[in-house]
Amino acid sequence: MNREEAIEQIKSLREELEQYNHEYHVLDQPSVSDYQYDMKMQELLKLEEAHPDLVTSDSPSQRVGGEPLDAFQKVQHTIPMLSLGNAFNEEELREFDRRVREGVDEDVSYVCELKIDGLAISLRYEDGVFTQGATRGDGTTGEDITQNLRTINSIPLRIKEEETIEVRGEAFMPHRSFIALNEAREESEEEPFANPRNAAAGSLRQLDPKIAASRNLDIFLYGVGQWDAGELESHSERLEYMQKLGFKTNPEWKKCPTIEDVITYVNTWTEARENLNYEIDGIVIKVDNLDQQEELGFTAKNPRWAVAYKFPAEEAITKITDIELSVGRTGAVTPTAVLEAVKVAGTTVKRASLHNKDLIREKDIRIGDTVVIKKAGDIIPEVVRVVFDERTGDEEEYFMPETCPECGSELEHLEEEVALRCLNPNCPAQLREALIHFVSRNAMNIDGLGEKVIAQLFREDLVHTIADLYKLEKEALLELERMGEKSADNLLNAIEASKENSMERLLFGLGIRFVGEKAAKTLSQEFETMERLSQATYDELIEIYEIGEKLADSVVRYFEKPQVLELIQELKALGLNLEYLGQKKSQAAEDSIFNGKTVVITGKMEEYNRSEIKERVEAFGAKVTSSVSKKTDLLIAGEDAGSKFDKAQELGIEIWDEQRFIEALNQ
Repeated sequence: MNREEAIEQIKSLREELEQYNHEYHVLDQPSVSDYQYDMKMQELLKLEEAHPDLVTSDSPSQRVGGEPLDAFQKVQHTIPMLSLGNAFNEEELREFDRRVREGVDEDVSYVCELKIDGLAISLRYEDGVFTQGATRGDGTTGEDITQNLRTINSIPLRIKEEETIEVRGEAFMPHRSFIALNEAREESEEEPFANPRNAAAGSLRQLDPKIAASRNLDIFLYGVGQWDAGELESHSERLEYMQKLGFKTNPEWKKCPTIEDVITYVNTWTEARENLNYEIDGIVIKVDNLDQQEELGFTAKNPRWAVAYKFPAEEAITKITDIELSVGRTGAVTPTAVLEAVKVAGTTVKRASLHNKDLIREKDIRIGDTVVIKKAGDIIPEVVRVVFDERTGDEEEYFMPETCPECGSELEHLEEEVALRCLNPNCPAQLREALIHFVSRNAMNIDGLGEKVIAQLFREDLVHTIADLYKLEKEALLELERMGEKSADNLLNAIEASKENSMERLLFGLGIRFVGEKAAKTLSQEFETMERLSQATYDELIEIYEIGEKLADSVVRYFEKPQVLELIQELKALGLNLEYLGQKKSQAAEDSIFNGKTVVITGKMEEYNRSEIKERVEAFGAKVTSSVSKKTDLLIAGEDAGSKFDKAQELGIEIWDEQRFIEALNQ
């Protein structure tokens, strides 16, 4: 066989094998026997071995071709992978529906999907070829697990169109794979996995892809990140189009015109979930119309157009052996029940929240009691009730202390609060928790400063305030347990790099009560410098959209404290940036041609992708929607603009090509 014939034969074999693979792993409708599939694969392997220069990353032979890795590389998600808000009962689903309808002020329909209990991942395709797969991570930064994801046969290495897209879904371990894996581990005297979710996550985080391949994982795709493929108007159309491209979507999704239909779907699958060959832990409900999704938008952490209904919590019975106290960064003192270990929802539980002293009194919880505990979703388990019939008389009644367990200061009960608080600003527990928050990924993002290192820094008397972090010296760090030269250098470099962070990260890191990530960004955009914000009045703050009375009062009270102003000045002297570095309101000219316009972007662009154009025009005050209507002011159209271009012409809407858009940007 000459080279030209080999090229044709390899191409033909790859197409056949991918088709067989799709039929078997995605459609569950195999058209050939395993033997026939294996013979075709052997033929391909021999040809590729004879012509190694013809081997490409999308060949079926490359699913387990990678060498073991030393570590996973970090991946920045272009569009964050946000988590969903939760609903736990019918009343909360109806409340979600009410908020949605108020937000869009028109008819709404939903799509319901089974919530797969696995590992959230994203897959990137360039010109139709699978190029990168990553974990969700913290939503902004994940890990590159491309080699391991290649081993999942239901993930296509090449899709049916030469699109550049990012799709998102859930990798999971089917029941049969989970049972087989745990049987093999027990035979090898290894500890079995607690549940299929842990097994799937552990498999995909193996540095050797051959181990991942042996675990027989599967995947369902349910959403998108970057989406330059297809001009679609609804989530249901996207699911259908994803299936046409060759992606495996869950077949049980359903369009629900009303919230009553949603509740019927939820009740059906609450009963029927035991019949599935994979674990689900709830139902995801999404607004179907993409324009309505855009109109509803996002909070700092969740989309407003979707919610995850969580199935009723699993319960278990165990015994309370002790009650311990913890002091949070705001001074709240929280009691926690120490339990005899018990399994709940597939995990071993040894502690449960008691919330506050009133709950302990109300439920008459005592040390030594037999109690029912439950775990709903990912929240900390809680004590539901005492099994009074099990009481022997040896149980001990529990009384909350009058002084802080960490610093000995008198605890106070603030008006309108249930919790007891330690108001000592120098309480070591509060300072420790405040520092853990300050260095966290969503705040100053200082790598290498975990809870254990911070505990050591406190123990060795190296830090007492946030500012002390920026005074640490290498010699002192080297005295810490398990801290070598390289670790110390990396930590000091990370601390130094954090000085360049934009103001909103520092503001969130300071831990001001009620100031979350989104509020920190809103305040930073509005005032632009920490100095201006520190001088803001209650009336100025309350006028800002999404800043409520409690938050405004909290900010004013925080910056009234002399020690806070001293800290801000000290941080400035240490070289920390105190200004907002993002797109400032003052920079977006009021006379911008985009300001106040409703814009639709369509077609394929050369210099910018559609996400970049969207980001640019929104920065100048435009609202970007996905469909053309009478409300549209401007259509920016690339090649193959399709029906949106035709509709814009019919309605007499202004149409720009990419060059005209670039000229406007330069102006």
